Amino acid sequence: MQVTSQLVVAALDEAIPHLACDLRPDVLEGLRCARQGERDERARLVLDQLLENAEVASRDRVPICQDTGTVWACLELGSEGAELVGDPFSEADEAVARAYRDNALRFSTVRDALTDRSNPGDNTPAFTEIRYVPGGGAMLHVMLKGGGSDNASCVEMLPPGAGADGVRDVVIRRVEEKASSACPPLVVGVGIGSTFDAVAGLAKHALLRPVDTPAADPQVAAFEADLLEDINALGIGPGALGGDTTALACHIQTAPCHIAALPVAVNLGCCALRSISIDLEDFERTGELPW
Repeated sequence: MQVTSQLVVAALDEAIPHLACDLRPDVLEGLRCARQGERDERARLVLDQLLENAEVASRDRVPICQDTGTVWACLELGSEGAELVGDPFSEADEAVARAYRDNALRFSTVRDALTDRSNPGDNTPAFTEIRYVPGGGAMLHVMLKGGGSDNASCVEMLPPGAGADGVRDVVIRRVEEKASSACPPLVVGVGIGSTFDAVAGLAKHALLRPVDTPAADPQVAAFEADLLEDINALGIGPGALGGDTTALACHIQTAPCHIAALPVAVNLGCCALRSISIDLEDFERTGELPW
């Protein structure tokens, strides 16, 4: 298939207002399951409020959260069959500006992190990347990422001897220190491997996986389950007010790395984790998002 800027823009036009107002179905179901299993009365009240908030946002077409985030878009192209025509993100900023202005979403970007902290008034730029993956087709992942959860994230370069226990320590310490400002219950994305500049991307991509789906590798899936148990044993709970459910899921994405390194990144996703993965071939044919 051919991937054009027009196709990407059309998908962004549909996805951004949808994500602002509709909670990801797997996250919504995760909150419902957490409510059923939660033993703490105050935590149950918080989860009830989160579920009611999601219902009102979807029904009245208002944002789930006042922090409508920055727009991150990742285009994954199959190395067998997907063809780029020009720059697929050449009009992404226009799409973001249009979506945020037309839908009265909060503008949350500054022109430059160091030299010009003024707000451009349109939530641009979009933060974009292109990746090539095995197979065919093309997927567009779109995430609206709020400042609270991204600010709670980290990268650490561990010595290889730190092993799994060192990774566990990084994750647990980060959740202990920052969960309260990242709006729990969380989805905890963990990247392990690659290089300093790329390991954070692994952690962010880990957030895309549905919360009820373990890692494909059984060893990684077992480590995810152990980490989630340890995270929830902290007792931070929904809204950081105590309870059983500090996180709905812990997702790990791994990669090769240098023999002298063990890069680890943690990217926290809040209770309003807003992302969607769009098969562009299906979208081009139907004009509809997957949910």
